[in-house]
Amino acid sequence: MAMPEHLKTGARGEQLAARYLRDNGYEICAANYATALGETDIIAADKDGTICFVEVKTRAPGGMLPPAEAVDHEKQRRLANNAAAFLSQTQMRGAKTRFDIIEVILYDLFDHEINHIKNAFDGGLFGPEG
Repeated sequence: MAMPEHLKTGARGEQLAARYLRDNGYEICAANYATALGETDIIAADKDGTICFVEVKTRAPGGMLPPAEAVDHEKQRRLANNAAAFLSQTQMRGAKTRFDIIEVILYDLFDHEINHIKNAFDGGLFGPEG
């Protein structure tokens, strides 16, 4: 069965976001990290060692709201809980952390725009925020 178009769009956006992060000096620690609490699109270490939990939102141009608007308080809570699970599982509790959103606007197969919103929200559960 063919993958639904919205899942293809999301996967393409996550690929572009991961490439953008690598090109900007981040090390990808995990992609699509899933627990019973939810899924984190990308977990990456910034150049200064900050562990960044990245939610990727991909859209076509011309939407009524910016893609980041889709990361509501409930989604933020799930991301923060998933981040706590990741840090605990990897013995990284206490690491400097940050929650980012990467908006990917896909114009066509080859043309896109990326907006990286660093420290988009406060996870509020652990460690110093970046």
